[in-house]
Amino acid sequence: MRRDLLEQRRASVPEIAYTDQLPIIERRQEHLDTIRDHQVVVIAGETGSGKSTQIPKFCLELGRGVGAMIGHTQPRRIAARSIAARVADELGTEVGDLVGYAVRFTDEVSDRTLVKAMTDGILLAELQRDPDLRRYDTIIIDEAHERTLNIDFLLGYLRRLVERRDDLHVIITSATIDTEKFAAHFADATGTPAPVIEVSGRTHPVEVRYQPLGNPDDPDAPVLDIPEGIERAAHALLRETPGDILCFLPGEREIREAQEHLAKNMGEVQILPLYARLSPAEQQRIFQSHTGRRIVLSTNVAETSLTVPGIHAVIDTGTARISRFNRRTKVQRLPIEPISQASADQRSGRCGRLGPGVAIRLYDKPGFLDRPEFTEPEVHRTNLASVVLRMASLGLGDAESFPFVDPPEARAIRDGVTLLEELDAIDPRYAGTDRWLTELGAELAAIPVDPKLARMLLEAQDHGCVTEVAIIVAGLSVQDPRIRPAGVGSGAAAERAAQLHARYTDENSDFMSWLQLWSHAKAERNERSGNGFRTMCRNEYLHFLRIREWEDVHRQLRDIATDLGLRFNQEPAAPDAVHQALLSGLLAQVGFYNSEKQVYRGTRNARFVLAGGSALKKRTPTWIMAAELVETNQLRARMVAPINPQWLERSASHLLRWEHSDPWWNEDRGAAMCDERASLYGLPAIPNRQVNLQRIDPTLARDLFIRHALVENRWDGNRYAFVAHNEVVLAEIEALGDRLRRDITVDEHTLEKAFDQRIPEHVVSVRHFTTWWKKHSRDNPDALDLSVDELLRGSDFAGGVDGLDACPDEWPWGDRTFRIDYTFDPAAPDDGITIDVPLDVIARVEEVPFRWLVPALRKELIVELLRTLPKAARRPLVPITETAEEILPTLDPTGAPLLDQLATAVNQRGSETTARAFRPNSLATHLRPHFRIVDQGVVLAEDDDLSVLKRHVSEQARAIVDEGGHPLESTGATAWAFGTLPTRVTAEGHGQTVASFPAVVDEGATVGVRLFASAEEQADTMWLGTRRLLSLHRPPLGNVLRPLLSDDVKFAIIRSPYDGPQAWFEDCVSAALDQIIVEAGGPAWNERDHSALVTRMRNELPGQIRTIAWTATEVLDASADLTRRLDRIEAEALLPAVADLTAQRDQLVYDGFIAAVGVDRLADIARYLRASRFRLERLVDAVSKDRDRMRSVQTLEAGHAALVDERGLTVELEELAWDLQELRVGLFAQSVGVRRQVSVKRIRGALEAIRRS
Repeated sequence: MRRDLLEQRRASVPEIAYTDQLPIIERRQEHLDTIRDHQVVVIAGETGSGKSTQIPKFCLELGRGVGAMIGHTQPRRIAARSIAARVADELGTEVGDLVGYAVRFTDEVSDRTLVKAMTDGILLAELQRDPDLRRYDTIIIDEAHERTLNIDFLLGYLRRLVERRDDLHVIITSATIDTEKFAAHFADATGTPAPVIEVSGRTHPVEVRYQPLGNPDDPDAPVLDIPEGIERAAHALLRETPGDILCFLPGEREIREAQEHLAKNMGEVQILPLYARLSPAEQQRIFQSHTGRRIVLSTNVAETSLTVPGIHAVIDTGTARISRFNRRTKVQRLPIEPISQASADQRSGRCGRLGPGVAIRLYDKPGFLDRPEFTEPEVHRTNLASVVLRMASLGLGDAESFPFVDPPEARAIRDGVTLLEELDAIDPRYAGTDRWLTELGAELAAIPVDPKLARMLLEAQDHGCVTEVAIIVAGLSVQDPRIRPAGVGSGAAAERAAQLHARYTDENSDFMSWLQLWSHAKAERNERSGNGFRTMCRNEYLHFLRIREWEDVHRQLRDIATDLGLRFNQEPAAPDAVHQALLSGLLAQVGFYNSEKQVYRGTRNARFVLAGGSALKKRTPTWIMAAELVETNQLRARMVAPINPQWLERSASHLLRWEHSDPWWNEDRGAAMCDERASLYGLPAIPNRQVNLQRIDPTLARDLFIRHALVENRWDGNRYAFVAHNEVVLAEIEALGDRLRRDITVDEHTLEKAFDQRIPEHVVSVRHFTTWWKKHSRDNPDALDLSVDELLRGSDFAGGVDGLDACPDEWPWGDRTFRIDYTFDPAAPDDGITIDVPLDVIARVEEVPFRWLVPALRKELIVELLRTLPKAARRPLVPITETAEEILPTLDPTGAPLLDQLATAVNQRGSETTARAFRPNSLATHLRPHFRIVDQGVVLAEDDDLSVLKRHVSEQARAIVDEGGHPLESTGATAWAFGTLPTRVTAEGHGQTVASFPAVVDEGATVGVRLFASAEEQADTMWLGTRRLLSLHRPPLGNVLRPLLSDDVKFAIIRSPYDGPQAWFEDCVSAALDQIIVEAGGPAWNERDHSALVTRMRNELPGQIRTIAWTATEVLDASADLTRRLDRIEAEALLPAVADLTAQRDQLVYDGFIAAVGVDRLADIARYLRASRFRLERLVDAVSKDRDRMRSVQTLEAGHAALVDERGLTVELEELAWDLQELRVGLFAQSVGVRRQVSVKRIRGALEAIRRS
């Protein structure tokens, strides 16, 4: 400072005068001495002690403020202005002269100013220009107990600064709250805390009462709600105290609910709300004089910020909305929480300023004592992004080491760092260095708004929308100027306000509504006078002061933006451009709509809904961004707009977590692709999409191109000559391996390596290859031609291949040769050799010569055949391999069959065996010849069994013949009309002579003639056809049936499987007709023999029916009796036998069994049922023996059933089925008698013989 100016300032110091009315004056000398002798002093004084106005005068009296100013900070602008005015008045000077003040947008300070009152934010801003605060020799931090973020930051900064500037004095003033903590924070080098001076205030005694809403001692007692509790307390206070009542509630909604309730129940008492969002006119009502009694319902704004006049009583609900940062969702919340003891005492103290007061707390004393002593500092409850950014811009280093009074958790600081990383303001790679702050971050630090809002302004430059975004950012920096009336009687006003506000509401974006409101306000201000504009604001429910603040912030932002070189656009910007700019500051506050849960999913797994005041409330866009997410009873998004999620790829590029997966080859695109997706703090911002792999991993893209395009030929490469050339080379190598049964195929790695050595690194797709090959192939047309030698280099076959003569390409057969193909694939059905047999000679070709295989396989064939011999026959041949080597030269493939020669050779070496002992069917596939039937190069069929192929050809030939039909075939006959029916006919088809076998077929009401492929089918069908034709000419049988149907017979039929007497009788008729055909020697094949058969049938049928019916009735009686006995058994130990007997009965007696088994077997059926009854009668006394015998029989029956499933019911298997019934008789009821002797061993041997056949 210049000497002359210094002298002028010293001379300008006025005479200091004090008033004795303030408590702090009583200890004036103590204050002067302490301030003079100590660099840091803590002064604690209650409200009304005079500390805020008198301490600056003490400093002046001590000669401070001359060489540099006395800085005096306040948390609120109104306090800074009022204190400056009060101190100036007491010093006899004007504001702006010896005493000045500086608040946002206003600076009333001159070169003569000795005392400068200011907000703490102003002093923080000065740190960027003057880190050592050389403009001040004294700093007074007033209201330090409020522990706002700015206050804590200043206290930490000053803690370091006093170490560098021993000439700087710091005075901390506070309410009588936690002063020891401030003193310890500014302890000197020896650890001695700063001195503390406590000054009492002007207060009267306050009686504190506790009236909880419920009875803590009686859980069943009714609990009042808050409005009812307030009403109860208010009635008592109105009776006992004069003046007005101040009631503290947590928020606007609770105030409105209480206001409605009290207005209905408190008579003439005036009920007034008080909260920060009220219009100035409504707030001013609190200070107007009035008659009668008044109850003021207030948030915690009345604790310290405002002094409500006339208060003699306080009602404290004990709660408040306290701003708190949710570290999980990164959201600043406003939950309702219990207040601290200090806040409760502050509230109670508001009724002790005018006289004795009464404070009623709507909670109990234990609840009060359980509360924290002090309100948690804001630094512990907020996002520290602004602090971290400011520290980074000031070069203060690591935020975690900054000397906060109450250091925040490291996690909270990291949350602030996270937000700055979201905004791209800091580079995490350079944390803690002078490079930590990015160029963008330095610009953000120069803009005095929330970093998120500053980021929007800077981003607007890139989108050409600085004009619009500056307006919106300024609006988001202040309280919403739109007033929404609420409370008792406000319905009409609220509706009117909503209608007026709707004129400048953008239905598509809450942010764009700011622009419409700005245009409206600007137009109205230009058309009206100052008072006229105020009136318009009031009439349209707009807050005049907030609009003016909006304009002031906008003006400041324009100046800052201009200094930063931002260009304001002259033409209106598109909404999308504006939204993209805004998105840059709201990246963590985006979300997409989950229609099932009807909620938005945000980053970090947050779930939120749109706030009620949003214009988009009814639209629910798929993707949105929100200016803020506030958690009350539910997480709500305020000030929202729809976004295109694709914008996130640009705006959040530094935050997106990219994932690439599932690389694959896209044949259509001729390039390697992969799936790409990105998430933003867990939110799927960019879903799965396919992108070119070459952009992500060019090396892998090239590998996939070589593998899939060049090696696997999955591309349009057939136009290139080298592709055809290489396919021929690979086919040669594969055929070589098949012939030698060696794995000499070229693996993919060998091919990939060959191409990798030939094509350059930059060829990663078909497009790149086409460009390169077009030029390269002009001088090197064979550059990509592979060779057999190259591909086999390094393998066992690099020097050539031996043994190909033992693998001929053709098999000689008479004067012809059959082609031989080779396959080396043990899993393939054609593994080994495949002989192509022409269709025209298939009937004459026998399989036996081909069983010798080719010479290359013959030794292995002999070895494996020897190993199929039974153990006893195989023992003299050990070691098998050497024996096979001895035998092989003795065999002659042109002589006797292989197995015959091999059996002879084996017997010569001490073994005893036959050709049938070998099991060639058990040989591996490649040791059995495989056949293909070919006709003019076309494969018609193939199989290992030549007889199967012959049969297949025969069936195809038959199908051709059948398709053409035959003159013998007819239908619809009711009498013999076929002349003499031949038993065999032939025809030509598919180059083969096909035999067919005609037979009469049963068509139901008629008969016909059809040709069949086998004599067996012919015989079965001819029998049934003959039976039907005889039945069509049978005589009337009523006289036969009626005598048979006695009551006993009817009862037996009812209990049988038959569907009534008629069905049973028809089965008897069929059996009788079969017996007549048997006795006649079989079906007739001409008209004469058939007529004789009809005559015989008419004579013999009634007698045959009677004989069969009596036997059949005996069977039904036996079956019904057995069923009754089985049904009565309940003992669990007998149930397996009961189940076995039931199954046997059902096999014997069923609907149609009479004709099915025939006359000769009916008596056997009756005997089998008697044997079952005999077994059942003795079952109780022989359970164990019965179980063992049953298991033996059931094992044989299971083997029999398996063979029937496999081969059908052959004659041998049918006969064995009767033998199994005889075995049951022999095992369980020998006394009943058997037709012939059978045994378990005999039947087991018969089944085994059938299996081997």
